Amino acid sequence: RGRRTGGRRRIAGRGARPGRRRLRTVKLAIVVQRYGADISGGAELHARYVAERLSRHVEVEVLTTCARDYIRWRNELAPGADVVNGVPVLRFPVRRERDPADFARWSDRVFERRHSIRDELQWLESEGPAAPALIAHLRGATAYDFAVFFSFRYYHAYHGVRAAPARAVLVPTAERDPALGLAISARTFRSARALMYNSHEERALIQAAAGNQRVPGVVVGVGSEIREDTSAARFRERTGIDERFVLYVGRIDENKGCGELFDHFGRYCAEVPRPPLLVLAGAPVMEIPPHPRIRHLGFVSDEQKYDALSAADALLMPSRYESLSMVTLEAWALRLPVLANGRCDVLRGQVVRANAGLYYESYEEFAAALHLLAAEPGLRQALGANGRAYFERHYTWSVVERKYLTMLERLERANRDGGRPRVEPEPGWLRRRRRAQEPARAIVDRLPAGPAARTWDAGEAEPERSAGGGAQRR
Repeated sequence: RGRRTGGRRRIAGRGARPGRRRLRTVKLAIVVQRYGADISGGAELHARYVAERLSRHVEVEVLTTCARDYIRWRNELAPGADVVNGVPVLRFPVRRERDPADFARWSDRVFERRHSIRDELQWLESEGPAAPALIAHLRGATAYDFAVFFSFRYYHAYHGVRAAPARAVLVPTAERDPALGLAISARTFRSARALMYNSHEERALIQAAAGNQRVPGVVVGVGSEIREDTSAARFRERTGIDERFVLYVGRIDENKGCGELFDHFGRYCAEVPRPPLLVLAGAPVMEIPPHPRIRHLGFVSDEQKYDALSAADALLMPSRYESLSMVTLEAWALRLPVLANGRCDVLRGQVVRANAGLYYESYEEFAAALHLLAAEPGLRQALGANGRAYFERHYTWSVVERKYLTMLERLERANRDGGRPRVEPEPGWLRRRRRAQEPARAIVDRLPAGPAARTWDAGEAEPERSAGGGAQRR
């Protein structure tokens, strides 16, 4: 779809006569809280992958902060121009480090109590990373045709969408999180020019919370480029693991469901005579229980991760809070079935749509599913084959790139036709201070739960709504 012309990247317009493609240079800003080749947070890695892939088709520049650490947002990287894997990057300083105690107080106020919009903006400032110079740059930089913002809940997304609504494309990376119930979050979802959702469940959750059905959006997720030289034998030789095992990949964290996983697995080992080994690959932020059937590899390279996936019997995904699990997609690309926490709407929906794994909501279901996967190689093979087919239909990079480029073309076409977003007015002095906002957690608790009813496999087609933008709300 894309081509180079005179050293600049262009996308094809659709208004040209047959046989001639009208071309126009497009410059895209990717805006994300942290960025770097060695920064591996979910949204940050997602942003880097998208920036690197889209740079093959359009001109891309990344706007980010000088922070490396997501706990305090300390300025550790030099401000100004940088290049990461061939993609230009502009870094801006964070105004102040996060004070965890202050952030906890503001979180309690807006998530658990009646509060004002001003309180929500104070929460946003306390959460960080507040980089007003980044927003000022974006507001004044007319060279960017569009800006793709990653992660709805951060300072750069709220203020960036307000600064450049006609150019704002939002990748929400939303979970069932109390921040979803904030009034400022709903305004962000309604004010963006378009949304690139990670899953059908994420879209259903956001639309229920924000009423932003009129904003153009597409379920796209993120692609994966799987190594062709994965080797189960190399994994076993490197680690000395020569028996069957199930695998967990990711941060070893209570918030990722690892505490419950350890409880379930320990109980399972006490009840069955020959349980598989549980292999963990990732950095721990909680204590790993000493257990003869648990093996921790620590942080692993991509090669080691893919080798582990090719050697395992199943991938375990115990998290309750995901907007998209990249490692689940990687497992399916390597024909590995997944055992997922069914209380996570996204994981459960993905497993059901792909027919490429099992899910559990209790210890008894976990034990039964794990026993079934361990005892039935034919089932593992069939589920893995389904996973590979699902990955190829929806998550190869050619599919993901096409969806991004199609959305950019659609917005370009709307611009030529005079379409513009309908931006909600800023709340006035009194409205910002009136304590009329319900506790955000209570709002999220009322949102629909479960896998989304509308799916690709049900023959869903993305609606061709006007690309002008969202509806106004008072």
